[in-house]
Amino acid sequence: MIFMATTSTRTVTIVYSGDTVGTQSLAAASNTTSPGAVTIQTLASGFNTITVPSTTGVVVKSVTIVPPASNTQTIVLKGVTGDTGVGLHLTDPTTIALASTVTTIGLTAGAEITNVKFFWT
Repeated sequence: MIFMATTSTRTVTIVYSGDTVGTQSLAAASNTTSPGAVTIQTLASGFNTITVPSTTGVVVKSVTIVPPASNTQTIVLKGVTGDTGVGLHLTDPTTIALASTVTTIGLTAGAEITNVKFFWT
């Protein structure tokens, strides 16, 4: 797959209601060398190495991982296979800001998960 640089802007908005009311927007710096890419992958049962899109002139600054809405399998973000890792929500999106030196991320799935979307910005 060939990626061309595009500009992306990422914002996280938190809206509180109930005992606490308010809105907080957290903006990340714009990325003028984003690949602007979405990939759909199947996670195999166990450890999966996910390769960060790479081509000349493109720098990925974040990834948003979106499991399918019907997912019931665990997903754990890991540095290496033996790492305890951090459990991710089964169906909610997770955004991770990445250092420019990151070339892969590790995800361990409890069983096969199809149609996991990766938004690379």
